[in-house]
Amino acid sequence: MKELELFYKHGDKFLSGKKDKIELALCNLLAQGHTLIEDLPGVGKTTLVTFFSEVFDLKMSRTQFTNDLLPSDIIGNQVFNRKTSEFEFHQGPIFGEIFMADELNRAPPKTQSALLQAMEEKSVTVDSQTFPMERLFHVIATQNPKSQIGTFELPESQLDRFSMKLELGYPDEENTIKLLKEKATSTKIQIEEKISKSWLLESISACEAIEASDAILSYIFRLVDESRNNSHFMPLSNRAAIDLLKSAKAWAWMNEETHVFPEHVQHLLPYVVGHRLCHPSEGSASLEKELSVKLIGSVSVR
Repeated sequence: MKELELFYKHGDKFLSGKKDKIELALCNLLAQGHTLIEDLPGVGKTTLVTFFSEVFDLKMSRTQFTNDLLPSDIIGNQVFNRKTSEFEFHQGPIFGEIFMADELNRAPPKTQSALLQAMEEKSVTVDSQTFPMERLFHVIATQNPKSQIGTFELPESQLDRFSMKLELGYPDEENTIKLLKEKATSTKIQIEEKISKSWLLESISACEAIEASDAILSYIFRLVDESRNNSHFMPLSNRAAIDLLKSAKAWAWMNEETHVFPEHVQHLLPYVVGHRLCHPSEGSASLEKELSVKLIGSVSVR
């Protein structure tokens, strides 16, 4: 597909050597999920979000999460209009197409919870009034490793709303040298040929139309059921099963397949459910991968 080739070409300019992570992030966008990126500062998390907003020409808003941030700073406030003698709702930064929650775990759980309804229902309710989000509303949140000072654990309800968790990692020598050459000048990377929102919406519909047989649905159920009956895992929610199916459909479409295969499910499972298989206080990239591999190995493909 021409648009996918263009997407990867532009992506390499922004995040050289990270095609696999950019590909996963696109898969999650097409599956209409939300993405959590956990990594150290300075590895390109903000660059990834900026790239997505620019290549698809999406309205991006960003909030830096801190320990004194209030939910109203994200959602917005009812403000009294003296002329009309009525309260008017002033939208907060969450009302964008791509909302970047930067360093989400530097805010306490009360503030983090401001995202819950929006991520689940694509709307927010303030004083009994419900306000819809954008059609392409997508949250990309970043969090620092829990070992860093001043971080709060994300509650299980918050983690479960992120349909994928990724790590970017440091670039290798070749891509580091390329990065240093590019950043030695103040020239901003320009995207001359953007990909239209209409293509994005059409692609989302195409992903939804990908076939998933009863055998695949049974396989996903058995993976989820195993987590609920094996004490090694935290039990997976119905939302996790839905996210796994939707992302597998998107991955199949991106690879020009008409049906979901077990290999698609297995490839995506560590990113989709890895962060949900262990308690937030115990979570780490190595443990999440270990548990994901264990879960896949515990359930046979019929």
